Amino acid sequence: MKTYIVGGAVRDALIGRPGADRDWVVVGATPEQMSALGYRPVGRDFPVFLHPVTHEEYALARTERKSGRGYRGFIVHASPEVTLEEDLLRRDLTINAMAQDEAGAIVDPYGGERDLRAGLLRHVSAAFAEDPVRILRVARFAARFDFGVAPETMALMRAMVESGEADFLVPERVWQEFSRGLAEAHPQRMFEVLAECGYLAHHLPEVHPDPLALARAVAAGAALEVRFAMLAWTMSPAPLAMLCERLRAPNESRELAESVIRCRGLLEAAAGADAAGLLGAIKCADALRRPERFTALLAAAQLASGDARLEQSASRLARALAAARGVDAGAVARAAPAPAAIAGAVEAAREHAIASVLE
Repeated sequence: MKTYIVGGAVRDALIGRPGADRDWVVVGATPEQMSALGYRPVGRDFPVFLHPVTHEEYALARTERKSGRGYRGFIVHASPEVTLEEDLLRRDLTINAMAQDEAGAIVDPYGGERDLRAGLLRHVSAAFAEDPVRILRVARFAARFDFGVAPETMALMRAMVESGEADFLVPERVWQEFSRGLAEAHPQRMFEVLAECGYLAHHLPEVHPDPLALARAVAAGAALEVRFAMLAWTMSPAPLAMLCERLRAPNESRELAESVIRCRGLLEAAAGADAAGLLGAIKCADALRRPERFTALLAAAQLASGDARLEQSASRLARALAAARGVDAGAVARAAPAPAAIAGAVEAAREHAIASVLE
């Protein structure tokens, strides 16, 4: 029985990138032996165990055989006879197919360290084509490391798209990879890779990212929800709805993107708007109830447009929101002559408060 650190932890250590969780592969062991040593089984699809002290994951060395379409269509074989090289062979990219033994020596049968130094994403074997989620993973790693894609790997990805293999990805898995790539340091690289292999046109035709806007988002350290909302800046409601449905985008991301489209005109006009116009933008964005999302909306608008006037709009809207929220709606309601007059009285009080801070 031998244990090896594998995958991302080895890759990141070689380039001095901290923070990757350690994953372990165990060669020459059975599930019964692992349990006898105190490891707790947690894997459903293949034997994975938690270390009794560190709680890190230890997976038995395994091979995989394609049995159907999509990324779930695999038969897994784990046994003491499976070698480390066979286990690494099933992995996606050479830079992820390295291991480190207990003495610290690197095991690199497929040239991962070479490709890491060259800044190249290359598939390990033809089995890459059996798992369509790897298209998205390559794009995500390109966005993380700003790496290129080997020509033969790009050709394979393009063939996977054209054959329809990528059609079988479940939306939740697409969102998982797409969102992680969007949040990386070089998100434009993800879109470039997806465009080159044909995935963007086939599966995300609504997305037309602006490289300069994405660069501004990275420089500003914009959150994922803001970056996703920025993609909606040039969209209309129907394409955004289709995109969100296709990705199963979480409610927070979907709602912020919808607000961008719904309030876009009001935000652009806010630099010269009067109190009523500013209150209209605030109400459009539901900012009185959710001021934190209003801040994210303003950030998305500024970063997506790159228009200096939106900076002025954002400043005026922030002051206007603070003034409107300072109105004691309960006191105004109690002073109203009739219940039917309450809404109008509160509206007028908020407009007056906004006008006073703009003078």
